[in-house]
Amino acid sequence: MWYVPLFLMLLAADQAVKLWVVRHLALYESMPLLPGFLELKYIRNTGGGWSVLSGHTWLLSLLTAAIMLVLLLLLLRRIVRHPLGRTACVLLLAGGCGNLIDRLRLGYVVDMFNFQFISYPVFNVADIAVVTGMILGAAYYLFLYEKHDAPGRGTDHGDSAPRR
Repeated sequence: MWYVPLFLMLLAADQAVKLWVVRHLALYESMPLLPGFLELKYIRNTGGGWSVLSGHTWLLSLLTAAIMLVLLLLLLRRIVRHPLGRTACVLLLAGGCGNLIDRLRLGYVVDMFNFQFISYPVFNVADIAVVTGMILGAAYYLFLYEKHDAPGRGTDHGDSAPRR
């Protein structure tokens, strides 16, 4: 169950950074974090990545909740057994839950990390977890899924019981 502490740590870090930003910065205020490279800038995002579906918080909440349920089932039913695949699921689950908490509690997502050297959307810790999870998930699916977790494979990686 190594993934439970990872999930809790990521979720706590996301919520703690968001809370700090809300308490210490006014909306749209920024402060240098790594001058010339990265700043903290408090914004409220009512959409998804790149503000997709802005203003449709209910739809994004519903989609996120459905995806989080699927990821949880993949972990609990041990459909994904390889450590890389499990790590990807946990990162996606933690990031999705972090932003879902904001949407349900506030009606928007608190974002704060802003690259100063390129034009890129402002993002948060949950977004970092989601993007990292997507990259690891793609690597798992492309390179490891067929060898380890495809239907008919019985490989056990030490931290999971056989499927029933």
